[in-house]
Amino acid sequence: MIPMTKLKSVEAFEKSVKNKFNLYNSLFLNLPYSRIENVGMLIPILYHAGNEGLNAGQDPKQIIDGFFATQTNLKTEKEQVDFLFRVIQYVERQVVLFDSVEDAALPGIREMGDDLSIRDFFHQFAQSENLNEIVDKLSTFSARIIFTAHPTQFYPPRVLDIIAKLRKLINEDNISEIDLTLQQLGLTSLLNPEKPTPLDEARNIIYFLRHVYYDAVGEFYKYLKNAIKDRSFENHNVVKLGFWPGGDRDGNPFVTSEITMAVADELRMSLMKCYYHDLRKLEHQLTFRGVESEIKKLREKIYKAMFDASRKIKNEQLLNPLNKIRETVKSNYNGLYLDELDSLIDKVKIFRTHFANLDIRQNHKVHLNAITELLKQNGFIKTGVDELKEEDLIRILTSEIITADPEKIEDPLIRDCLLTVGLIKEIQHKNGEEGCNRYIISNSEDIYAVLFVFALIRWFGKYENDPAVDIVPLFESMDGMDNSETIMRKLFSNQVYRKHVECRGNKQTIMLGFSDGTKDGGYLKANWSIFKTKERLTAVCNEFGIDAIFFDGRGGPPARGGGKTHRFYAAQSEHIANNEIQLTIQGQTISSKYGTKPHFKFNVEQLLTAGLYNTFFNHKNAISDNDRQLISDLAEISFDKYVALKNHPLFIPYLEKMSALKYYGEANIGSRPVKRGQSKKLELSDLRAISYVGSWSQLKQNVPGYFGIGTALKKLEEAGRLDELKHLFSDIPFFKALMLNSMMSLYKCDFALTSYMAKSDTFGDFWQILNDEYTLSKEMLLKISGFEILMQEEPISRNSVEIREKIVLPLLIIQQYALQKIAGNAPNRPVWEKIVQRSLYGNINASRNSA
Repeated sequence: MIPMTKLKSVEAFEKSVKNKFNLYNSLFLNLPYSRIENVGMLIPILYHAGNEGLNAGQDPKQIIDGFFATQTNLKTEKEQVDFLFRVIQYVERQVVLFDSVEDAALPGIREMGDDLSIRDFFHQFAQSENLNEIVDKLSTFSARIIFTAHPTQFYPPRVLDIIAKLRKLINEDNISEIDLTLQQLGLTSLLNPEKPTPLDEARNIIYFLRHVYYDAVGEFYKYLKNAIKDRSFENHNVVKLGFWPGGDRDGNPFVTSEITMAVADELRMSLMKCYYHDLRKLEHQLTFRGVESEIKKLREKIYKAMFDASRKIKNEQLLNPLNKIRETVKSNYNGLYLDELDSLIDKVKIFRTHFANLDIRQNHKVHLNAITELLKQNGFIKTGVDELKEEDLIRILTSEIITADPEKIEDPLIRDCLLTVGLIKEIQHKNGEEGCNRYIISNSEDIYAVLFVFALIRWFGKYENDPAVDIVPLFESMDGMDNSETIMRKLFSNQVYRKHVECRGNKQTIMLGFSDGTKDGGYLKANWSIFKTKERLTAVCNEFGIDAIFFDGRGGPPARGGGKTHRFYAAQSEHIANNEIQLTIQGQTISSKYGTKPHFKFNVEQLLTAGLYNTFFNHKNAISDNDRQLISDLAEISFDKYVALKNHPLFIPYLEKMSALKYYGEANIGSRPVKRGQSKKLELSDLRAISYVGSWSQLKQNVPGYFGIGTALKKLEEAGRLDELKHLFSDIPFFKALMLNSMMSLYKCDFALTSYMAKSDTFGDFWQILNDEYTLSKEMLLKISGFEILMQEEPISRNSVEIREKIVLPLLIIQQYALQKIAGNAPNRPVWEKIVQRSLYGNINASRNSA
């Protein structure tokens, strides 16, 4: 039975989302396109034919060919291909329309929900001694949201502007203007004409910084202060923004030191434009003698820094005049417009001169090559670092001084690596230390992952004293996580590195990669391993008197650490450090969860309340030894099932020949290649998680989000442990969070779309393995949860998924139709490949967390 609060939310969703979308969609479907009439009117007919056809066991080729024969007069292949492209265009825009309608309605729907707010916490503890403890926690706690450049968020600014306009008009019910805007949308290209550069990607995210997050963070901070009702409260780091575009060069040869500097400049100059805009508004309000002139001087100084990358402006050069103005207004002008002035001062304290913290990330293998080259040049080795004893290598890395001219290094990756290390201090000089003070090492599997970078920063970072850089190992493979405790213990036991951590405030940030972890170990095993790894690393840090800060590399879908973020963080155990929440936000998650001010403020508040919940209620997250063993048993069984699938001789061929994998790299979505390395042969270890998970999503099979769970649950049920499994689901928040996320993955599956593959001589048996595990996983999750349907506790999300899947069904059938044509060696192969490539975009955006 649905609780009353959720029932009201469902009714509101029906009225303000589903009904409105149907209304505006009817206008949209009448929009004309050149060369083909009534395309929009035929889309519902195509959907009906596709839905009925799949249910009747038809394959996509039979559905599309039958549709052309019975519903159109399109006889030639050129006419039919043209029609299919138009359908794709329509579906892409229907997705944009639904996004706009849903985004406009969600703030109102959420007010009817039961999500905890900051105010709820204060109300709950109003008469409790814990009230001061909550304020104390918020005074030191923070949520850092790191925006990445992964290639699944590709709307150009012109389209984002249309979406923002549509949201506003929908809230106003301005049908005539909505009609005009839909016509504009219909004639506006949604795609990039060519592959974006890393700088283009950075500017796309900076669009959100300028137009959403600048005001949203400021408004949220004001809301937080009002909720706390404590004038002495001050924590301008409670919400921090991180930035990877232009700094993340792992596997992306197009990110160079020049790009990194350009992005740092772009961040700073964009922030100055925001400050300038606020000052202009204040200038019209603070029209007082002795104030006007001060505002004008500051505005002119900022104006010069808005367009000239060589101009530096320090944080105190902003704050000092603003504080002086504040004193004058307060003393001489009755504090008029003081709230507006204080809002700007708070923003300057939050964003300073950097806007967002630009992280540097590179793969450990590149650092190994750089260290090897430098040690060879300086006579320490002849060929490789393995010539040295461990203690000698560690001594060189922590104590020796090595010099080299980066410009004279022939290898471009090594040269850029050294130049980038030298660039960090320069960025700090221009943007402040927080502008760039973290170096993240992918593929960290031993102590040298950290010490190589520590040495490079010592040698090329241009620091007189201890480097003002946090070195962050990223443990993402099963081996890396297994070794992480030993690695960090060794590092903390090294006096030189321990001194560095002390200089960095006795804090150690450790990143854990959900995406590659899941690709490596399967969904349940990876998430359980990360959970236990965090517990072990917390204990090690506590042992050395260091605050552990965990940085989660999370993607959009459950298979990459996504899903319901609040639920995940609220379910962490009392043995996991809860000093700060840090997570990557990428792809459609940027626009779907943080793309508007209401969305941003809601989801940031949910992160903070998750941190509070985990502080004051973490006893509810306790997992007994028996329950831990049960989860471990499930994880191992599911891992064995997943590994057997990965080792199946048809696993890689299936992805190469039956999915849209290869077309991710050909689409103008992102600058980064779909796989690491230059090998022509596809290896799973080289394949990026984003294209790996995305390919399963395009197939509507979502294998990484659940595969092995059904088998594991069934095996323990057969062992007579069903009641224990039901207990895990009902009483262990962490386990329930994982299972609910898997339910979302399963709900987004549609094996009927690819059921024709069961007849394939080559891949029929392999497809059946996938289908059987899907069916079993669905059956067992319903059994242990007691649900009648998947996502039963999340009716709003379920309804949203249902509408989105309905919108994109014609597009998915067209994609499979084109793949069938390619597999059958049909003429005009480039045309069919183009259809597959174009079909990616709409499905990615409709799913909102598909990759």
